[in-house]
Amino acid sequence: MAMVCCEGGRVAMNVKFLNPFVEAAAEVLEKEVAVTVKRGNLTMQATAMTTDEVTVLINLVGQVQGVVLYCMPFSTGLNMVSQMMGQKFTEFDTLAQSGVSELGNVITGRATIKLSRAGYQSNISPPTMIIGQGIQISTLDFSRIVVPIQTELGNMTVHLALRETPPGMHIGNNVELTSPKDAHQVEG
Repeated sequence: MAMVCCEGGRVAMNVKFLNPFVEAAAEVLEKEVAVTVKRGNLTMQATAMTTDEVTVLINLVGQVQGVVLYCMPFSTGLNMVSQMMGQKFTEFDTLAQSGVSELGNVITGRATIKLSRAGYQSNISPPTMIIGQGIQISTLDFSRIVVPIQTELGNMTVHLALRETPPGMHIGNNVELTSPKDAHQVEG
């Protein structure tokens, strides 16, 4: 069983769970946003604080459990939504938020189809849009791998905190959100 490891050799995540998300992100961005995708080097998340202005959070439950975060600056989100919808967006309004949330939803949906084909059945939550930097998103005891994605419309990062559900175990809520006073959360 291939594993992705972090510093010190600690096992972080089964590569069978990582690859479907990397592949799905490339496929969806190339098809829906018409961009060329380049993946950067994988890293482990050192902090629970968001550094980007926009985060789409989607939970997985089932044989694979955890959380996926799609993070980007406002400019990347606006550029991608403008490209997807064929009109220029200059404000990160509710329509732009909906477009970015749906992008995360489609990527995660495609990844769970790939997981299902590999024998891992999981369901996803509706996306939650989080706006603001410096928001603490704790994935509790889940290791978090960060996958940078570069496109000509801007950069985004995919944060994966996933693991196989032990037999007989059910986790319904595996993420904790703490935000500063000036940030806000938008349900998607």
